[in-house]
Amino acid sequence: MAVELELDKQHKKVLVKEPASVTSMVTGHYGYMKKGTVELFPEEALYLMDIRNAKCHDSALNQCSFNEVAGLFECKKQMARYFTYKDWRDRGLIARQVSEICEKYGRNAVKKYPAGSFLMDKFAMQARFFPDDLWSIIDDEAVGKELYDRYWFGQFGTYKAEQRGKLSKLDAYEALFLMRHCNLHLSNSNEHELIKYAKRQHKDFLHLYEVYEDWRLRGFVLKTGFKFGTHFRIYFPGASPSRSNDEWIHSKHVIHVFPRDSKMLISEWSRAIRVAHSVKKTFILAIPGEKKKKKIEKKDPFATTLDFLLYHRHKGGIENPKDGKPKYLMFSLSEEEYIGGEELAEAIEDCKRIGLELLLAISDRETSVTYYAIKRLELPGSKYEYYEIEWEQP
Repeated sequence: MAVELELDKQHKKVLVKEPASVTSMVTGHYGYMKKGTVELFPEEALYLMDIRNAKCHDSALNQCSFNEVAGLFECKKQMARYFTYKDWRDRGLIARQVSEICEKYGRNAVKKYPAGSFLMDKFAMQARFFPDDLWSIIDDEAVGKELYDRYWFGQFGTYKAEQRGKLSKLDAYEALFLMRHCNLHLSNSNEHELIKYAKRQHKDFLHLYEVYEDWRLRGFVLKTGFKFGTHFRIYFPGASPSRSNDEWIHSKHVIHVFPRDSKMLISEWSRAIRVAHSVKKTFILAIPGEKKKKKIEKKDPFATTLDFLLYHRHKGGIENPKDGKPKYLMFSLSEEEYIGGEELAEAIEDCKRIGLELLLAISDRETSVTYYAIKRLELPGSKYEYYEIEWEQP
């Protein structure tokens, strides 16, 4: 039997009053019961019309279409919200309004990374800076080889064939780090000039350098992530370029820097994550820069602009609002929109405050939805924010 919906246009509400339909709504965890009547939130009503063949009429008994109901509740990114809600429900899982949040749940996971520190013997180093290429070349074979073998700075000789060549090539991040921390001198330039040329080619150079320096000072090794569509690939403390049994050491993590004042097309952002996962590397998101303090009204300490409160699976069953707790907060997005670093940082901060994990739900042009779970990463001693992003199959 089809569910009967009543559209109250004056008060912008969708109600379920017929007893059998009310029972169906309560059993399926739809809406809110008020004196024998269930009030639905917009995505629930649209889903019931789209998938459950629900019939909707107004107070004059005029039949209402999907678009008429959607038009009454028009909001920002409305269809991204609807199709991500629909996908979650189609999987047999429950999504509710974020207004139901009334406690701290303590379900957000934190990954702890190893503590380390950068230690290096001080010795004189000199390089020549090539501004158009942003490379600094050390032509002292002994110095370049020691720098590479002991500390994994630069590329000595040829990539994966160190014996072919005598030069050590430093990228701009390595050169600046060595100038600031290890007594490197440029024969034809200085720190100010290097930064000036680097910022001409990459406006976010200093943001990327902040992240590079943060990890390097904690003993990690960072090299270019170009082949994987990210800014850096990461090796854990103790890693060396030396080969073992003629096998090259492969990184297991990549890091992408997303400054708070930048924006990125969702499809490009998603592509970088997918490339990393396709080569079995953990994708780490870095958000450098100072946090903006968000004002939270005392009367609503759990306020958030995220889209849905999500229940997941537990011990072979489905969590629900009656006897379970939510696991995620959903951030609904579409393939065609841009996301800002500050916007994402605020969403992550809301999840930390409420105690749930953030789930990005991205609807593509065919309305297929891809999910990414974001987990906070704890890098000992760091003042910056880092997160592991993993493809999630609900």
